[in-house]
Amino acid sequence: MIDERAFSGKTIEILREIRARRPLVHHITNFVVMNSTANVTLAVGASPIMAHAHEEMEAISAFANALNLNIGTLTPYWVDSMCMAGKSAGKRGIPIILDPVGSGATPFRTEATSRILKEVPVTVIRGNASEVMSLFTSADGIRIRGVDSLETVETVREGAHHLAKTLKKVIAVTGAVDYITDGERAVEVFNGHPMFGQVTGTGCAATTVISCFCAVEPDPLVAAACALGYYGLAGEEAARVSIGPGSFQTALYDALHTMTEDALAERLRIRQIE
Repeated sequence: MIDERAFSGKTIEILREIRARRPLVHHITNFVVMNSTANVTLAVGASPIMAHAHEEMEAISAFANALNLNIGTLTPYWVDSMCMAGKSAGKRGIPIILDPVGSGATPFRTEATSRILKEVPVTVIRGNASEVMSLFTSADGIRIRGVDSLETVETVREGAHHLAKTLKKVIAVTGAVDYITDGERAVEVFNGHPMFGQVTGTGCAATTVISCFCAVEPDPLVAAACALGYYGLAGEEAARVSIGPGSFQTALYDALHTMTEDALAERLRIRQIE
């Protein structure tokens, strides 16, 4: 069992490692968030590359330190890119983080997620409650509006835990209280702020932060939990100094970049529950 203080210390350790090594995170992501997730990667201390052309998937996978797959504005071409990059990344053993944006909302998104999980050795799946539910429930049983979840984290905890154990992957369900599980261990993250829901792409940015942490931390459950705690705390700080969604987004970049070790030690709220 890991206590809050140990998670705080681990988060500080991982951030130091990111900023010392500046790992390269390959993103195959959506047009809505491409700029913002690149900036989040830089603010954390890592280096982004945003690329989806078939002709360079294998080459980029040969030197990237993590792969971030996000299906937010997917096309069949991009799904092929994700599978190509994922297979190459899998051969090297680098972490692969999947954000199944809107899975469950349309058959194409749901089927694309299923294909990626079949063909690619994904390490961590990060999604909202409805997206995660789509991985173990038929679409007609899921409440989702576009890419926004109408389910709660609480309703999918048990299903996510069993799915993580079956797939042998870490699943991170984000919401008011984040829930992260590998099917054996489970962790709750209490940091965050409602303002995240007022700016597009904040869930995608959470996946990006997890990708940065996984690039240097070999335990993906610990990496995901620490990443979400740090990201949530940055959101709390950004909300404190902003006056609305526009200034919140800018303040979030600043908070991720300037977060102090003292703040992490004192204000992270991460708890292992199993």
